[in-house]
Amino acid sequence: MKTIFDVQQLLKRYGVFVYIGNRVADLQLMELELKELYQSQLVELEDFQMALLLLRRQIAIEKEKEQER
Repeated sequence: MKTIFDVQQLLKRYGVFVYIGNRVADLQLMELELKELYQSQLVELEDFQMALLLLRRQIAIEKEKEQER
């Protein structure tokens, strides 16, 4: 798992489609859904950790972009 697209595909396998229209909100909701899947023991620890890292990094990037505007 290397990109946000990969995280989306992981969530899609479990019927989770996220689109709110706000990129940061989308990423935060994806993080919540990912945590739910992990707590339900549907996602392996390694996949969970990598996806969480990718999401949090992208959230930070998006928030930085918003502050620059």
